[in-house]
Amino acid sequence: MSQAPMIHSEEALAQAVSALVALDPVRLAPLVDITGLPPLRRRPPGFDGLVWIIISQQVSVASANAIFARVKARFESLVPQDILTAGDETLRACGLSAPKIRSLTALSHALVAGTLDLAHLAHVPATEAHQALVSIKGIGPWTADVFLLFCLGHPDIWPVGDLALQEAMRMVFGLAQRPDSRHMAALAKDWQPYRAVAARLLWAYYKVVKARAGVME
Repeated sequence: MSQAPMIHSEEALAQAVSALVALDPVRLAPLVDITGLPPLRRRPPGFDGLVWIIISQQVSVASANAIFARVKARFESLVPQDILTAGDETLRACGLSAPKIRSLTALSHALVAGTLDLAHLAHVPATEAHQALVSIKGIGPWTADVFLLFCLGHPDIWPVGDLALQEAMRMVFGLAQRPDSRHMAALAKDWQPYRAVAARLLWAYYKVVKARAGVME
């Protein structure tokens, strides 16, 4: 199956949503009627974007933004060599935890050594791009998925472990319980090569449903 175009703009997203809905109009057209065009949520590609995602793991958006601001203030250019030469004390002073320092160091080593090429990931299939990222110690499936989806605009990333996405799938497919990762992959098989677009749409749908539930309560 050929790769769909990368999603770098709202126009590209709108075209991809139309192509996705054509694959499964019965289930997906009603979601678009409810949500409209899902948000693009584009983040910078490259090292900056992946550093922000690693920083944002298991912290609030406000905390992640504050830590990232301190990192950028300390390293204006923010290239891998900055991380490798800074030393743990300098990185801790920016607010980085020990696990995140290890992750950023492993990532920086891979980039400097040339064993990982972030720009190249935009030109390979989703599974290959995902595997290249998770092969770096400290980069897990969630981090890889978020980078490929929101930084590179990959059209076919499918974050099977995301709980909100699982719950949205449960509602859309009328399931008794949230599907596990294997079931998530099976349910979305017919949405290739636009599974990342489906994820955006389902996240938007889940947000609308939760907001309505909050009003009702």
